Amino acid sequence: MPKTLFEGFNEVSAKEWKQKIQADLKGEDYESLIFHSREGIDVKPFYHLDDAQEREISATPEKWQVTDKFEIDDTDNGIETIKHGLSKGAEALWLQLTSENIDLKKLLKSFDLAQIPVFLESKTFTEENLGELTSILKNKKHQVSLGIDIIGHLAASGNWHKDLKTDFETLETALTFQQNFQQIISVNTSVYQNAGATMVQELAYSLAHVNEYLNYLHQNKPEALENFQPVFKVACGSNYFFEIAKLRALRNLYASIAQAYDAPEEIKILAFPTLRNKTLYDYNVNLLRTTTECMSAILGSADYVCNIAYDSFYHKENEFGRRIARNQLLILKEESYFNKVSNISDGSYYIEELTQKLGEKALSIFKDIEKGGGYLKQLKEGIIQRKISESAKREENSFNETRKILVGTNKYKNEEDNMKNDLEIDPFLKVEKRRTLLQPIIQKRLAENLEKQRLANEHN
Repeated sequence: MPKTLFEGFNEVSAKEWKQKIQADLKGEDYESLIFHSREGIDVKPFYHLDDAQEREISATPEKWQVTDKFEIDDTDNGIETIKHGLSKGAEALWLQLTSENIDLKKLLKSFDLAQIPVFLESKTFTEENLGELTSILKNKKHQVSLGIDIIGHLAASGNWHKDLKTDFETLETALTFQQNFQQIISVNTSVYQNAGATMVQELAYSLAHVNEYLNYLHQNKPEALENFQPVFKVACGSNYFFEIAKLRALRNLYASIAQAYDAPEEIKILAFPTLRNKTLYDYNVNLLRTTTECMSAILGSADYVCNIAYDSFYHKENEFGRRIARNQLLILKEESYFNKVSNISDGSYYIEELTQKLGEKALSIFKDIEKGGGYLKQLKEGIIQRKISESAKREENSFNETRKILVGTNKYKNEEDNMKNDLEIDPFLKVEKRRTLLQPIIQKRLAENLEKQRLANEHN
């Protein structure tokens, strides 16, 4: 009688597995089972211990937290919606301050700062309001972070907030308050994903993006590196296992670059679903997409997971959409036990190899960017925008030819589905005629062109 169940079975080598598969194929080509991903990584039919290598994964969180995102343009209304979200299960807050007239003291006094992590973002962080925030938080236990990302703003909009010199001076001013906050700098990597970049590009550009901050601090404020810990804002797509590996690879890549600056290797990851694959028609399918994308974020060891409402890009914000989005996360945590085990993807030969391959390919691109003068130089020259555009075009061609499928949109359509009268906000890319310092990275949903055609053909 074996001591454990598995002692009753003989070990099967990778070679034996492959021979068995080839026998079962009855003459069909084994190579036909290999999936060729857009990341340039070939996915094998099986993965085995014989091929696995022992690899270290950078520090990951012991738990993840359900995060709610709010745009705050009025103090009292903001307090009301935040309290409601916390009462319905939110565990962390992502607050985007869209008005300069917010009473920060009143807002932050409305909930327990010691228990609730808070990410504050504003286009107008100045020495004055940073000083005000510091005064409010003085001698208080809190988990407040700031989301300053001047480079991310440049990439997405094509312009600095003011200009390069002023924006970096603002950043340097903010860093003088670093000891008063959990984090100061965020790195918005979602702009790459939502624009159609591959995961390898996404990782490489994220690394080059944060390296601009690290390099600036190294040259101008080296003492700030000692406690530097950025928050990466990451959009997750529908390639389930690859997205898990992407977050793991991001941690490893950042750890390797932080070592070179003698900076802490740990990062925080705030993850959320991409907009790239969301659809106007058969919109309830977005609920399924966001669920698997949040699952990837959790299994990839994100610290904070913030879902998006299934109708967020064509409906005004509404309590139903927000509640369902929050409840999707709560079901994963409370009913599906996604909070019971940390690092659950450790030991998966498949995910381990994907993590390694994504990291290697991204590191190679990152090195090329640095040889070419760095992220800002290549962004100014339009190199990064062009490469993302080329990847996006390939993905669009795949979508148009139904090799990439969005259910309910380019396959399995409901021809009776009409959306023209349901649009509360414009769901399509808005092209503004304005002068920009450089070409912005254009973020666009994959289904937009097809949706415009369907809307034009709808009966009134």
